[in-house]
Amino acid sequence: MNCREVFETGLLYHHYANTAYPLTPHSFMQYRLNNRDEIYDFVVSEWQKTDALSLYIHVPFCKQRCKFCEYVVLEHTDDNIEDEYVDLLLKEMQMYAEILKGKRIVGYDLGGGTPVKLSVRNLKRITDAVNTLFNIEPDTVFSVETTPVIAANEPEKIQALYDLGYRRISMGVQTVSEKLLSALGREGSASVYEKAVANIRKAGFQSFNIDLMYGFLYQTDADFGNTLRYAVGLAPEHITLYRNRYKGTKIESEAGGVSIYKAVYQYRLAYSILTDHGYIANVGKNTFSRVPDDYGTSDYLTKRVIYGTPYVGMGLGAQSFGMDYLAYNLGAAEKRMERYRTAIREGRLPIQDIYRLPKEESIAKMVSVAFYFAFVDLAAFKARFGLDFCEYFRDEVDFVLQNKLMELKDGRLYLTPRGADNINGVIPLFYSPRSKEELKTAFAAKSLGEENDERLFLDAYNIDNYFRPSLAVDIAVFAQQPDAKQILLIRRGDHPYMNHWALPGGFLRSDETLEQAAARELREETGVQNVRLLPVGNYSDVARDPRGRIISAAYTATVDPAEVHVLSGDDAIDAKWFALEVTQDGGIYMLTLRNDAKTLTATLQITPEGTEILANDGLAFDHAKIILDAYRQSAV
Repeated sequence: MNCREVFETGLLYHHYANTAYPLTPHSFMQYRLNNRDEIYDFVVSEWQKTDALSLYIHVPFCKQRCKFCEYVVLEHTDDNIEDEYVDLLLKEMQMYAEILKGKRIVGYDLGGGTPVKLSVRNLKRITDAVNTLFNIEPDTVFSVETTPVIAANEPEKIQALYDLGYRRISMGVQTVSEKLLSALGREGSASVYEKAVANIRKAGFQSFNIDLMYGFLYQTDADFGNTLRYAVGLAPEHITLYRNRYKGTKIESEAGGVSIYKAVYQYRLAYSILTDHGYIANVGKNTFSRVPDDYGTSDYLTKRVIYGTPYVGMGLGAQSFGMDYLAYNLGAAEKRMERYRTAIREGRLPIQDIYRLPKEESIAKMVSVAFYFAFVDLAAFKARFGLDFCEYFRDEVDFVLQNKLMELKDGRLYLTPRGADNINGVIPLFYSPRSKEELKTAFAAKSLGEENDERLFLDAYNIDNYFRPSLAVDIAVFAQQPDAKQILLIRRGDHPYMNHWALPGGFLRSDETLEQAAARELREETGVQNVRLLPVGNYSDVARDPRGRIISAAYTATVDPAEVHVLSGDDAIDAKWFALEVTQDGGIYMLTLRNDAKTLTATLQITPEGTEILANDGLAFDHAKIILDAYRQSAV
């Protein structure tokens, strides 16, 4: 696929084209080591390739599995199971201590699951083993995760973690909407959050992060805005945003109802609120920090994201990424402990799948993760792979620069605001050729169809949440050419009619006129501005918009295409000129709109009662009517 095709495919499957790589559990099967007897020697040889790495220790226990969780989690466990798990984990750590003898450990995370579900005794056993078995660099900051409920109700654990040497703590708030929390199977309340923060501060933590999530089907923008402002009020040093990824979760079936525009808008909302309150991040980055020169993430994650630093994951289902291999521990597939237990007792590394990666796959994994920070460090890439990034990805870099998706600055390739909006199309550009082809086919079966996706969206849509009356504007922009007629269309990034072609347009805001709204929407969605807009008419069919009663005022303009630079934006994921042909047979009109990649058609009838659409292939809403009326007006 060429760059444009990859970019558009990523936007189409935006729930799956993200920083997680590979795309599916089966993506790397051709690289899998299938002889169990080879695995230990292979791992030993791989870790001879580097002298520095990070550790990730996975604790898979939670009171209950949240519906948005994609990780390896065990529910409803007791002290005996947790004690046994730590016994097994320590044996795995001893195995790796032999392999990694003398290697420098530059990052360490204790994650989950819920690490603090363990007893203080078990937390101490794990931490003591980390310090005893591995060569921890003196300036490495130990990082750990907690839930609000445990931090609020078991302060002795939070104090114990600080006393054990952990200096960064992350707490998953996710949302303060109690309705949404209940729907997601998660506990939380204002009193719990505030008590949790008090205990974290009392323990001595000065590097405190709060995790928030967005992009849920039933999460309104107002809910998310309230969550952001509440989190700011808790005064953590860092706030991290996680867009719900759906893949492998209990609510994966809801993914189709969430448009790319909803996720984009909620990230923009977060960026505005957080930066207004002193939390800094380059646009597109997930973690915001109010500490100068601090990325806000753990050493483990920071080094992984920027430098591609390899890491060993230990524990049930944990992932490891070496210089040229990727592995998942037993339990990653079935989310059970039996096979992990058996392997440890037999003295084997508890590896479920291990892959000998070709260089292009190691590169794709590093670069995909780099977008967590929304930039690629060119020197770090060269140090990791011995390659010039801009040369290796010459076509892709040209594409993102020419389309203003990324910019080169201070030795890094950064997302622009436009690139941040379209991040799910940008990331796949740097996949391996194999994964680019896989993206095109792997997720088609996941979709339950356009009608189902729109039904999900409409089930969650409440028109009462929006400014009333609902007035919209649509703009028919024609190219000023003597021998042909062209019209400017955008491809919608939001439901309804997501991925369909439409006229530029959108809703009237409470503080603007219709003309101002038309000018703004045209500028935001296409980049076209400073043009004379003429009224076409009003469109008020009761069922013209499936969201509810929405009336549109239509405008038209004629421009010189040589003097405008068309660039999609806002909830438009593409903007293109289409050649327009109109034929007439009595009162019947046929519209044909073409460009190099797409042909759209519509058949309409004009009667004394008005214009009726008889057939429509590819145009959203009643825009065929507006196009015909604007065309006839321009021909007068």
